[in-house]
Amino acid sequence: MLSILASEAAHVELPIPAFFFGVIAMGVFLTLAGITWSYRNVANRHSHKTGSSKAQH
Repeated sequence: MLSILASEAAHVELPIPAFFFGVIAMGVFLTLAGITWSYRNVANRHSHKTGSSKAQH
């Protein structure tokens, strides 16, 4: 019984070619990297807020 299910499950056609799964994944990772990159150096943009807190610590 399990061998019949395994043989049928092994023959599933993909909805798109396998190459495009990699393209989609790369696009998602590049989008996330761009979002992460856009938040660089955010703490230094507001020096008026951090200037007084450094003196108190």
